[in-house]
Amino acid sequence: MPTLDDIFAGHRVMVILRGLPSPAAAVEAANHAWDAGVELVEVPIGQPGDTDNLAAVVDAGTSRRKLVGAGTIISDERLQDALAAGARYTVAPGLDLGVMTRSQRASLPHLPGVATPSEVQQAWSAGCTWVKVFPASTLGPAWFSAIRGPFPDMSYVATGGVNLPDAPCYLTAGANLVAFGASAVAAERRAALANLVQKPPE
Repeated sequence: MPTLDDIFAGHRVMVILRGLPSPAAAVEAANHAWDAGVELVEVPIGQPGDTDNLAAVVDAGTSRRKLVGAGTIISDERLQDALAAGARYTVAPGLDLGVMTRSQRASLPHLPGVATPSEVQQAWSAGCTWVKVFPASTLGPAWFSAIRGPFPDMSYVATGGVNLPDAPCYLTAGANLVAFGASAVAAERRAALANLVQKPPE
């Protein structure tokens, strides 16, 4: 089973395709992300129709050699849906060690959500080396600078409300990855997205 280090290392940007109206729309958005140089695409499956979107993006990713993750995996039922759709890793908004363990047993590395030092410590004690920090815009870049003091070896994905202009602040402060919603692949934002993928923060 590949680890999140295998999948995430060397990348700084993720696009989360939440709530798109159809599989075709999800595939179009995924292709825009991949064309901009974004390797990491997640499709949350919290609403009706989302599993179809995930399966379509997984299929499109296969032809482009891209690994697609399933988000909002907060139950065993959603984990089974993610498996059936062909997802290669799972993501959750919170820390549920049971879901994480069952995902890993299914050969899907799991990215749990955290928002406090206690949750980071619990995740680290459970063997996690990557966590999703949610909601990042509420916590702010300073959270990442502070958390790296006691937990310097954990890797962090800043998710939730981070916009393109502010992304370098999070990366400089200590986030390893920043995640954006589907609006980041809108025509007027694609150049900025591609620039962020290619240009390291100062």
